[in-house]
Amino acid sequence: MKKVLIPIANGFEEIEAVSLIDVLRRAGISVVVAGVNESSVKGANEITIQTDILISEVSVTEFDMVVLPGGWGGTDILASDEKVQTILKEMNSQKKPIGAICAAPYALDVAGVLKDNFTCYPSAEEKISKTGYSFDKMVVRDGNIITSRGPGTSICFGLQIVKDLVGDETYNALKSGLLADYCR
Repeated sequence: MKKVLIPIANGFEEIEAVSLIDVLRRAGISVVVAGVNESSVKGANEITIQTDILISEVSVTEFDMVVLPGGWGGTDILASDEKVQTILKEMNSQKKPIGAICAAPYALDVAGVLKDNFTCYPSAEEKISKTGYSFDKMVVRDGNIITSRGPGTSICFGLQIVKDLVGDETYNALKSGLLADYCR
């Protein structure tokens, strides 16, 4: 069974985090939600999530992928947290898939793992040092890095991760069951 790490910090975007967790688990992927500074983490819209573990307990060798939800408050913490940044660099050096949505590609940029082609929430690209921003795609892949635009694209982003990790059959069944024909 594939295993994905989703780190969250205060100020994370709830729709993105919960959509990703839900879509991945529906596909039979093990998802571990790690709190960056505490185990009870409050999102940008005051929704609190109880995490499975703390980021300090994470070993990269246990995971097939790491995915960062957005939300500026959470993203700024992910971008400045030494453990999160180390995880991103280690996953990248092992060529493991890394995903980020909304503002979170900024944390990838800080880690030095964001590739030349990416997407993010409109205006978030202004904080990113790369120039390959795509404003018209819901999901962009460049090598082992997958990025997406924001809350409205989170199901498509999750489905792309499903397709990459467990294949077309599960992707197509889940996409149909979620009525997500708009995802390409």
